[in-house]
Amino acid sequence: MARHADEHLVTGRVKLPRRIVDRPLRQVSKRLLMALGVLATTVFIVWIDRTGYHDNADDSVDLLDSVYYATVTLSTTGYGDIVPYSDAARLINVVLVTPLRVLFLIILVGTTLEVLTERTREEWRLNRWRSNLRDHTVIVGFGTKGRSAMQTLCATGLKKDQIVIVDPSAKVIEAANADGFVGVIGDATRSDVLLRAELQRARQIVIATQRDDTAVLVALTARQLNRGAKIVAAVREEENAPLLRQSGADAVITSASAAGRLLGLSVLSPVAGTVMEDLIQQGTGLDLIERPVIKAEVGRSVRETDDLVVSVLRGHRLLGYDDPAASPLQLTDRLITIVRADPPNPEQSRTD
Repeated sequence: MARHADEHLVTGRVKLPRRIVDRPLRQVSKRLLMALGVLATTVFIVWIDRTGYHDNADDSVDLLDSVYYATVTLSTTGYGDIVPYSDAARLINVVLVTPLRVLFLIILVGTTLEVLTERTREEWRLNRWRSNLRDHTVIVGFGTKGRSAMQTLCATGLKKDQIVIVDPSAKVIEAANADGFVGVIGDATRSDVLLRAELQRARQIVIATQRDDTAVLVALTARQLNRGAKIVAAVREEENAPLLRQSGADAVITSASAAGRLLGLSVLSPVAGTVMEDLIQQGTGLDLIERPVIKAEVGRSVRETDDLVVSVLRGHRLLGYDDPAASPLQLTDRLITIVRADPPNPEQSRTD
């Protein structure tokens, strides 16, 4: 319950990935040590030249008086009960104590200024991010399914700054920030949370929530905010897939059924299961991709292409490779093909 209460307080908050040099506690500790160092130096200077100071109380300056004088001097309080009266003491105050006083104030005020500057910088980064974000991908839910979807999208060339993660857990968003992704903390069934992710300007929406009813509500809200975006959602139970399509999802993946079919296929044919798993994993072995028809392929049959064509997308119709209507290919067609994944370049890997 405490976790949910904490997450409710920060709902809708946008967190940009950032590079933190030092932890806040470490930064404050460094400034405190610097301030104590300046104070100790001032006490030492006054103590060494204590004969040049006059105390209105007892005419003598001991160690405690030196600490007291250094404290009220550095804090610019200056009660005037202990004063330098010799020429040497006054010269030391001008040459050494005054610069130390200024340094002490800079250390104290600098902490406040740094906080204000950081807030201003963060606000500027957030405004800049909002103004530049267009045609991005929103991933709702950053669990196992959401992370796998993210990895597949990045493997196909999508940049990290074009992906926004939405999740109700602050810890999950912090993990996404650590990976270089922008995150929004909040309940994705609420329109204000999705608007903070700039969903109304997104091109693709991936719904990978833990519950099917949540996925349906997210799909309804997302479709209401963005009529033209492509929405892909995952459900656990196959009976909920039609409801999710009616809610606005363009494609629905039944995770439990898909995993079960892959298990069954692996039992019947381990090799076939391995091939299917290879196709699912982007960037290794064989990849299943969608690409446009090139000019050289126009007018040819499906079997005359260089790649292994599985299906042809013509308008809103999906034609199998063996469908007579799939050939000849047209310039506006898109091909679903199986290709060999490009092997990693050793030189590029060393460069990265």
